[in-house]
Amino acid sequence: MSMKKWVLSLTAVTLLWGGTVPTVGAANSSKPIEVLLNAKKIQFPDAKPFQDENDYVMVPIRFVSEALGAKVGWEKTGGQLAVSIKNDAHAVNMMVGQNTATVDGQTKTYETKIILKQNRTFVPLRLVSEGLGQTVEWDKVSRWVWIGKKDIAALEDKGLQKVSIEPYKKLFAKDPFLLKNLNGQEYTKTIIFKYSDLPIKLLRDVYSVEPYTLKGVPYLKVRIKTISTASPLFYVTKSNDTRYRYPMDELTQDNGDGTKMIFYKIYSSADEMYYGIKDYKSFKLQDIQYIGFYGASTDYIPLMISPWKGN
Repeated sequence: MSMKKWVLSLTAVTLLWGGTVPTVGAANSSKPIEVLLNAKKIQFPDAKPFQDENDYVMVPIRFVSEALGAKVGWEKTGGQLAVSIKNDAHAVNMMVGQNTATVDGQTKTYETKIILKQNRTFVPLRLVSEGLGQTVEWDKVSRWVWIGKKDIAALEDKGLQKVSIEPYKKLFAKDPFLLKNLNGQEYTKTIIFKYSDLPIKLLRDVYSVEPYTLKGVPYLKVRIKTISTASPLFYVTKSNDTRYRYPMDELTQDNGDGTKMIFYKIYSSADEMYYGIKDYKSFKLQDIQYIGFYGASTDYIPLMISPWKGN
């Protein structure tokens, strides 16, 4: 059976069974909090952002401040630890253990206390916006803190280079159509990127890719910018071949913020029908070397190195 016919038949099955829509859970509250400055993730070498017992988001102020070009100072005063932050436009002074800070000479009160944890000073998120003059937004879907601009960068703008597709062509022997863009033109380039490079700007912006299990069935859950239809993915396996995956439209979740969650199966019965693989259920997340975004670019194939791949 050709891939085109397979896609059409799979679509028909999806429509046939589309009457019952399972409920798909929201973001896991135990998922780590990420901080993005101008849409690029800040790396925290030790102490990580967290939500306190009152659900307030707390961030380690040193790393955020230094990423914004501010200087941080500490001083013991009367048995208490005083912390100061200064940049060209703002000055913040605070005491660990208090819920107030002096911002540009004005006293500000916060919903929770400034604390010392793992030898790092953690402050409530609102202090970052008021103290350092930044636009700050809490993204409850991905548990991200957006600081500054939310303009997502393309892979090329992140400093990643296009490389020749030639060394990778053999991986597409089972699905040669993946080597052509949606206009039927042959790809000559690819960009290999890491999970840590997300979010990335493609024809359909990709925010996150996460493993997800529903009723014992493993999926990849991909957060993308809202579009009318989602595109397929493909996996490059540790056996150096490809597995094509159509989005499970009946599971699609609208986040209500201009993004959607799209779900793709890890293993699929289509592998038996199209590739002749009898033990298709044995295919696991750890068997995936790269995750490819079909039709996501007109001039190169975006391949994300799977962070879950086994040895």
